[in-house]
Order: sequence, then C-alpha cells, then structure tokens
Amino acid sequence: MRPATASTSNALTFTSLRLPSLETLAAWLLALIWIFPLLYAFWAAFHPPAFMVTFDLTAPLTLSNIIDAWTQAPFARYYLNTFALVTGVVLAQFVVCTLAGFAFARFPIPGKNLLFMLVLIQLFVFPEVLIVENYRIASELGLIDTLTGVGLPYVASAFGIFLLRQTFKTIPRELEDAARIEGCGWMAILWKVYVPLAKPTYLAYGLVSISHHWNNFLWPLVVTNSVESRPLTVGLGVFSAPETGVNWATVSAATLLSIAPLLVAFLLFQRQFVQSFLRSGIR
Repeated sequence: MRPATASTSNALTFTSLRLPSLETLAAWLLALIWIFPLLYAFWAAFHPPAFMVTFDLTAPLTLSNIIDAWTQAPFARYYLNTFALVTGVVLAQFVVCTLAGFAFARFPIPGKNLLFMLVLIQLFVFPEVLIVENYRIASELGLIDTLTGVGLPYVASAFGIFLLRQTFKTIPRELEDAARIEGCGWMAILWKVYVPLAKPTYLAYGLVSISHHWNNFLWPLVVTNSVESRPLTVGLGVFSAPETGVNWATVSAATLLSIAPLLVAFLLFQRQFVQSFLRSGIR
C-alpha cells in the first residue's frame, strides 16, 4: 500500500506542477488572440498598402496613412465632440450617483429597499431595448443631433448608484457622528467624509464609464446626424463605410486615431487602473 500511496502522491504533485504552466499557456494564447487585431492595425497603419498582408520586416515605414485619415475626415471635430460628451456624462454621473447612493445608504426613506430594487432592474435591461423610447423623448425635448441628447440617457447609472451605495455603507457611522458634532450638515458630511473615502470607487467607476462612453456606438449613431455632434465611433463608422471607398490601410490608421487616447491612458495608468478595481471591490 505504501508504494501505491507514494506513486499517487507523486502523480498529484506532478499534476499540480503542470497545471499552472497550462493555465499560463492558455492565458498567453488568449492574449495573443485578443491583441492580434490591434497588432495588425498598427502594421497596416504604418506601412504602405502594398505591404498590408505581406508582413515583410524590411517594409518601409510611413505616416501617410495617418495623414490621409486625418485630412479625409474631420477627426479634430470628432475628438472635441467625444471629449465633451465623455466629460459631461461622467461628471453628471458622479453628481447623480453620489446623491442617490448616499440617500440609499444613509437616509431612512420609506420603501427604500423597494426603490433600490427598481433601480437595480435597470442593470437587467439592455440599452438597445430602450432606443425607441429614448429617441422619442429626445425628439420631444428637441435634443436630436445634440451632444446633450447623446449623453442624457446615461446620466442616472444604476451601476454607479449601486457601487457608491455599497461603498458608503462600509464607511463607519462614527465618522459621520463626529462631523455632525463639528456642526456639519448633510451636504458637508457627504463632501468632507464620504466622498474622500470613496475616491478608489470613483476612480474605478470613472474608468469604466469613460471607456464605455468613448466606445459607445449604437445610440450616438441613431441620435446624431451631423459632424457637429458625431463622436469618434460614429465618425469612424461613416469614414469606413463601403460607399466611401475602403482603403484598409487608411481605415486602420483612423482606427488607431480613435483608440489612441484610451490606449495611451491605460498604458500610463495601468497600475492605478488595476488597483482601483481591487480597492473598490469590482471583480
């Protein structure tokens, strides 16, 4: 019995030693599959069209595709629209979600749990389901083809309200009582106690929101009609439409122009990006 036990133990040890390497191999394989389109976009954007599919390492580098993409479409205007849209939506979400999350966490509102459940139902509804109703409301308010019309449906975020409510509930009541003894009202308590302690949560949620609204496509496509209100995603879709004549090298360059700010921001702040998610409890 002892030799069998020893062999079984050795087999288990061998398996336990091999499993991490298999997991690492699978992770690298998935990473390569994920990053391959981005690598191809870089190759096509910085090489002449004749070398798009040859992958010749001696192929000459060029910036002509970037220049052509920038001159053939109003990307400067698209950048301005996108920055204004994302900044406005995130700031509005911070205000609305902070007030709502604080109310759900601390105020004894009658039927508070029921109201909170109704808010959470929004998480189970796909945004595409509400496009027709949102378009009708935006049309009645005269917000069609405006940045306000693009961002307004996203101001009250159920995910943001839930996240901040959970964070506020973990803050000790003793800090709130101490601030009240110092003469602080509810808004002062919120601003001086709760908001500073929830900074990791704000950072994590802000990163998620910025990434989502920077890449959002369907609703901006529906509600915008002109260059003055189109964000980068819609502008890129119009630029790469088949009827405009597809040059994949130029389209790849335009794609890099669209994702460059997010890519650079992630490379610069990747440590803060990961730590903010860990601290805020997002898994």
